[in-house]
Amino acid sequence: MIAVVDYDAGNLHSAAKGLAAAGGEPLVTSDPRVIAEAAGVVLPGVGAFCDCVGKIRERGLQEPIRQYIASGRPFLGICIGLQVLFERGAEGAGAPGLGVFPGEVARICAPGLKIPHMGWNSLRFAQPSALFEGIPEGAYVYFVHSYHAVADPGDLVATCDYGAPVTAAVQRGNCFGVQFHPEKSSTVGLRILRNFVEMAAA
Repeated sequence: MIAVVDYDAGNLHSAAKGLAAAGGEPLVTSDPRVIAEAAGVVLPGVGAFCDCVGKIRERGLQEPIRQYIASGRPFLGICIGLQVLFERGAEGAGAPGLGVFPGEVARICAPGLKIPHMGWNSLRFAQPSALFEGIPEGAYVYFVHSYHAVADPGDLVATCDYGAPVTAAVQRGNCFGVQFHPEKSSTVGLRILRNFVEMAAA
């Protein structure tokens, strides 16, 4: 079973459908006991950093998420679900994140280009990752975001180019994060989700 964390941040059911199509058994839940028992956990989300972190804390999910990651089992943050794993966000008045990854989430700097960064863009890999097994350099995935994580180089797995390098994926041990939407990224995204499902099954 893969728990898809429900904290009222949208995009839950499309993430669950993507995981099911990749061979997983997703369960949308906000129950810390279900999260603790899962073989893998996915934290999706759309919206503003501060709102999403606030909803996670309101539902008492901050510590269950941290404890799950500390357990060593696979964890995947998608879009805002990646961003809230960082120490802080610059959006609005700024807000503290969950602090799983060091660094902050900053607005994309892309002079002459439209913000949000929306649409298909290609991946450039900074280091290998089991999440991207079988995904070639230059593969296209789907993005919708105005902010990105300023990650420690040791955690950076992939970037895309949008006027400058933009963080596309990070990893620290068993904790993965992708800024793009694998559930909207056709066969490439399905392979990424399948890789995650296989890690959870192992």
